[in-house]
Amino acid sequence: MSESWRAHTLAPFRSRTFLRIWSASLVSNFGSLIQAVGASWLMTSLAPSPDYVALVQASTTLPIMLLALPSGAIADIWDRRVIMLIAQALMLVVSVALAVVTYYDSITPWTLLIMTFLIGCGTAMYGPAWQSSVGEQVPREHIPAAVALNTMSYNLARSAGPAIGGVIVAAAGAFAAFVVNAFTYVALLVTLATWKRPRTESQLPPESMLMAMSAGLRYSRLSPAIRAVLLRSATLGLLGSSIWALMPLIARDLLEGSARTYGVLFGTFGVGAVVGAVMSTAARMRFRNEDIVRAGTVMFGVTAIVSAFSPWMLLTLLVFFFGGVAWVLMLSTFNITIQMSSPRWVTGRALAIYQMATFGGMALGSWLWGELADDFGLVTALAISGVLLFASTLLGFAAPLPQSEGLNLAPSRGPLQITPRVELGPESGRVVVTVEYRVHERDQADFVKAMQELRRIRRRDGARRWMLLQDMTEPELWIERFHSPSWVEHLRRYHRFTVADMEIERRAVAFHRGNEPPKIRHLLERPAGELPTRTEAQQLGERAVVSDPNLPSSAGRT
Repeated sequence: MSESWRAHTLAPFRSRTFLRIWSASLVSNFGSLIQAVGASWLMTSLAPSPDYVALVQASTTLPIMLLALPSGAIADIWDRRVIMLIAQALMLVVSVALAVVTYYDSITPWTLLIMTFLIGCGTAMYGPAWQSSVGEQVPREHIPAAVALNTMSYNLARSAGPAIGGVIVAAAGAFAAFVVNAFTYVALLVTLATWKRPRTESQLPPESMLMAMSAGLRYSRLSPAIRAVLLRSATLGLLGSSIWALMPLIARDLLEGSARTYGVLFGTFGVGAVVGAVMSTAARMRFRNEDIVRAGTVMFGVTAIVSAFSPWMLLTLLVFFFGGVAWVLMLSTFNITIQMSSPRWVTGRALAIYQMATFGGMALGSWLWGELADDFGLVTALAISGVLLFASTLLGFAAPLPQSEGLNLAPSRGPLQITPRVELGPESGRVVVTVEYRVHERDQADFVKAMQELRRIRRRDGARRWMLLQDMTEPELWIERFHSPSWVEHLRRYHRFTVADMEIERRAVAFHRGNEPPKIRHLLERPAGELPTRTEAQQLGERAVVSDPNLPSSAGRT
């Protein structure tokens, strides 16, 4: 093992906080995988039809699709540590209840699905807060390695957890698996309770839930990098979920095995996933993100097709191993791209939307592949899944994954250097901003192109009704105009501008002629019939006209 590998892959372990949370998560992940084996195998005896077995997987992933965005908003607005504690406590309570109901032989197919759905709700609440807290546990340059190590934690458990779960279920029944899972939450609860999370003070009040969710959706929609990840991850979840949903049936029907066989299959996939997580950092240093995902998709398609037609346990285990490698390489690449493409204020929501896309695709796919297996047979469903995975690699030409590691997403703005001469409250009317540029006729076509990219940045950060105006009597005068719904929202938008965005702004401002930077006006909208206060009326003639000191000066074109 080379020094370079250690330096890049193991660097996050230098953080004691990360190491403690990682270790406790490893224990909890073992419990989750043991519980998953118990629930899936229990369903094969309660309701052995393929659609019910597939619904166990769907009931776990569906809450992530439904609740991830509110959970991501909560993670960005409130204390992430507290959110993680609440989620873990919820999963502990439900796991104990599931064990009790199973012990007294009161479990039914729908009771099992409801309980696994509630555990999925805890996972949905926990995921965005946990993943977005990585940036609070390690420096930004270690985030990719930390994401890979967190993926490794889950897959270390996956490599042995299902096999252990299969042994436990075969020896003592599903009840024992549920009891073991309940105990594994304790270490993580203690670790989170003792974590002294760094606090960041904000001069602005927290966003409301609706505003926060809207901001997260808007940011993701207007970020090309995040948009590409969402499309590719949703497609992978939809088409690749056949392996997850039908794995118990592959073990039982195609390999004519038992719960132990299922555990071995699951464990072999997990071993491959661990190898994939170990390879992740080296692979990303050598290959483009798009290359990794495209190759992984092909390999996962091979896994589906070979497992459909293979009569040999050894061959099926071999393709499951490589399927595990491919799955983790793809998901870690998606996760890292999201984390490196979103600033800290919106990371929780961006990760939540990514989870919605991935697990929403998996929930829908689990149901779809279960229905297809029920109607047309297990082999046919797996074969169709594999062929569609091969075809999905063509998406790489329409929505290629970017390389986002070099982006500097730190805030670039200092305090807003204006002194309003009217009274302003947090919810004072709409704030309209105008920026005046003077552009030579020969530069106007290029200027308009540059402004379109700046328009995306403004809208992404919260600007409304952006428009670019040209003076009819003075054609060199161009006015950029947009507004924020309130003074507080204006300040939020202003401080979301990143260092990476400054280069886009510089390209647009470079077309401005003159030695002075473009003139910026901040205007407070006055609805018809509304009278200003006495203090405002006294100073109404002194409208604040300011130049933003952070706006780059023009190059003095002539």
